[in-house]
Amino acid sequence: MQLLERIHFLSRADKLKPVRDTVRALAQRMGCTAENIDCMVMAINEACMNVIQHAYGAREDGEVILEFWMDGEDMVVRVHDFANSVDRNNIKSRDLEDIRPGGLGVHLIHKMMDSVEYLDGMDGIGNMLQMRKRIV
Repeated sequence: MQLLERIHFLSRADKLKPVRDTVRALAQRMGCTAENIDCMVMAINEACMNVIQHAYGAREDGEVILEFWMDGEDMVVRVHDFANSVDRNNIKSRDLEDIRPGGLGVHLIHKMMDSVEYLDGMDGIGNMLQMRKRIV
């Protein structure tokens, strides 16, 4: 795999617009289709927002690292945090029949990306979400 880009940012929602802009520009540069770009931007934004809201809670000083890799025709995106490890069994979307705002980020991520894996964080610290999307 080839590392394309690494972004470091703090666990604050106001940091996500530049992240979305970077994702869009990188995906365009790599030849991603417009539909796939939109899916990737939405899924990555949701994943980062979940880290901000759930892993770090109210903390605005948490570090998030977003990495983009090419693996053949797939773009691999890794979202690293350094918060307390989460129980992967508790990572789920609410029931789609329960109509109310919020709570669908995990569902959207799984629908928009080709594969989604929850992994241990770097050096056993924090959490990592790895997503893949075929870019062609």
